[in-house]
Amino acid sequence: MSLTLGGIDLDALNYTIKVPYNGTTPTGGDSLHADLNIFYNAGDIAWMITSTALVLLMIPGVGFFYSGLARRKSALSLIWLSVMSAAVISFQWFFWGYSLAFSHTAGKFLGDLENIGFRNVLAAPSVGSPKIPDLLFAVYQGMFAAITVALAVGAVAERGRMLPCVIFMLLWSTLIYDPIACWTWNTSGWVNKMGGLDFAGGTPVHISSGSAALAYSIMLGKRRGHGTHELNYRPHNVTHIVIGTVFLWVGWFGFNAGSALAANMRAVMAAVVTNLAASVGGVTWCVLDYRLERKWSTVGFCSGVVAGLGKMPPINQPVECMKNDLTQISVAITPGSGFVPAWSAVIYGVVGAAGANYATKLKFVLGIDDALDIFAEHAVGGLIGNILTGFFAADYIAHLDGFSEIPGGWLNHHWVQLGYQVADSVSGGVYSFGGTCIILFLMNLIPGLSLRASEEAEILGIDDAEIGEFAYDYVELTREVLNDTSDIDSKYSGERHELNAHEKNRESGSVSRDNIESH
Repeated sequence: MSLTLGGIDLDALNYTIKVPYNGTTPTGGDSLHADLNIFYNAGDIAWMITSTALVLLMIPGVGFFYSGLARRKSALSLIWLSVMSAAVISFQWFFWGYSLAFSHTAGKFLGDLENIGFRNVLAAPSVGSPKIPDLLFAVYQGMFAAITVALAVGAVAERGRMLPCVIFMLLWSTLIYDPIACWTWNTSGWVNKMGGLDFAGGTPVHISSGSAALAYSIMLGKRRGHGTHELNYRPHNVTHIVIGTVFLWVGWFGFNAGSALAANMRAVMAAVVTNLAASVGGVTWCVLDYRLERKWSTVGFCSGVVAGLGKMPPINQPVECMKNDLTQISVAITPGSGFVPAWSAVIYGVVGAAGANYATKLKFVLGIDDALDIFAEHAVGGLIGNILTGFFAADYIAHLDGFSEIPGGWLNHHWVQLGYQVADSVSGGVYSFGGTCIILFLMNLIPGLSLRASEEAEILGIDDAEIGEFAYDYVELTREVLNDTSDIDSKYSGERHELNAHEKNRESGSVSRDNIESH
């Protein structure tokens, strides 16, 4: 007997009717004797696999963006750190990270090791949503853990060692990110039970990474030449900035819209507000840049896209300050992207990026060398986004997925929501900053794990000192030319060249045509 629906032969279409989950085992059932796919919609599965890939794409995007903003001699190290964070955290997440954050038997602050090594992580409905299975939710959230670490370790720019940073990735993700993710997104977490609203990572991703970057900057100390003309430089590679911007812009659809954890109207709304905030920011900043300098700046447009919308710094500010205002993603809309109406995205962009822009001045007041302004853009931007969600969250937007119910924010006259948002933000920021300081302080006491590169390594550049490779082939040509004229050995590269001339030539990015041809 064939199965029909509305006169259509479903058997002929090879159609499987989705049924409510009825499993009792931790894995969701025995795949040898039952079709475990019938509990889920194939469209939801497809969208979430796509979103996972999109978030992964953002991680090298962060690396390219950081690389373009830094000086040439440390450009490759920032890309290396970003892609390394994806590899290191993917293992950490598989082995114990996912279980600490999203085990079904978690407590208010931290999960247990029930799912260590993805044990029993298969087809049962996930903690995040009954629409997708545990295994899919696990790999998707693993990308969030990886990109959060990639954002934070940008703080080592131009003066931090690689090995201690990799060790830090493992420790920080375990001790800081996993607990914050648990209390924010796990149904057992205290913020979740309290009623805090964080759709895609205002606190676990942005506030935690920004606070950690501030702590790392303090523990590392200032770069050589900080406060002098030596660090007064422009972004060394605008093409890298554009590539990073494209990766981030595209990937952010998976980051925000994917956080609906299903292919539904709520995901569509999250995509709309994400793209709107980026578009308005890019055009507006480009126009502001033209107003000041009468140039249609590519970097200005990219800065608007990825930083949202902000006020251009006064033209007489140091170039380093101007550079650093361009560094990060439009974070304000992240926590509210699945809770707020489309028109509010413009407000998020203006208020969030303007506030983060002004916050970049804090490092000068505090005397901290946050090289890429990660704290200002992420921690402050995330805080603003969380607070604005308390104002603009709407019950009818959350219910676009067909089942989520929230009391909303001030739009729904739910006044206490603002207090919930502040409590979530402050607790996450304080915990991340304090915990990061402790981790780094203890690491620095261990032989072989000193955080700071030597002065000679900093002069040569982290690429030469720590990696032994370079972002551009013509650097090798520069090194060959210098070999003919230098009498000093570099203990890192094993080639003979004079350090000061090496640094000067590396920064100029070129050698004279006469020298090249004569060589």
